Amino acid sequence: MAESEPRGEEYEAQHVHSVYEEIASHFSSTRYKPWPIVERFLKELPDGSVGADVGCGNGKYLAVNPKVFIVGSDRSTNLVKIAQQYQPHATIVADNLGLPHPTHTFDFAISIAVIHHLSTPERRMEAVKAVLDLLRPPSSAQGQTGGKALIYVWALEQKESRRGWDEGHEQDVMVPWVRHSKKEKSQKRRKGEDHGAEVAAQTSVPQSESKTFLRYYHLYRRGELERDVGEAGGKVVESGYEKDNWWAIATLQGSD
Repeated sequence: MAESEPRGEEYEAQHVHSVYEEIASHFSSTRYKPWPIVERFLKELPDGSVGADVGCGNGKYLAVNPKVFIVGSDRSTNLVKIAQQYQPHATIVADNLGLPHPTHTFDFAISIAVIHHLSTPERRMEAVKAVLDLLRPPSSAQGQTGGKALIYVWALEQKESRRGWDEGHEQDVMVPWVRHSKKEKSQKRRKGEDHGAEVAAQTSVPQSESKTFLRYYHLYRRGELERDVGEAGGKVVESGYEKDNWWAIATLQGSD
């Protein structure tokens, strides 16, 4: 990737946001099965919990647990349109660094494969903090524990995957997304040869077309997500590795 190109909001608009706007439908068609840790997190929530899915994409996690209510948000207008099918949950267009929600009000929050698209350490830290700031603090008077957040990011350590990334590889990468489409191509064929005549006719034959889009990712190394959570004011209560991702469940510091 071009190191001379300054990273930040404009860089992400070009190399992340505009890409997802264009590939939204194709991307959504490949995102339908919940990841096990995310599904477990959502299904273990108390009935009636209210939470936020920051970077909800096509909304595939909104309906995992029908006994909770989720406000989903995403920077992509086209993905939010797809996510709107998951009623009665709410979906809005919003940036991770400009969430319109009141702070410290949600029982839970999830951010699944989103923060690795922020292109500087400062912006990634701010994104983690934005998720943590949504959480309800503990209340000793009411005997309530604080809210909790689940965050997923792509891992650098993926040597068993088809990508083959691992320790020593560059952490800031451009990852291709190939969108295949079909277009009709007209061609001539011979017809009526049984009668000794050649008749030109047009037929439509499907032809495969593809277009490649490049998306920015920061690959998190072991321990980096936990460090960011701590520096953003959170406390990691559980963490691990799943499907080429690092994940962490966190509360606000001071929560039980």
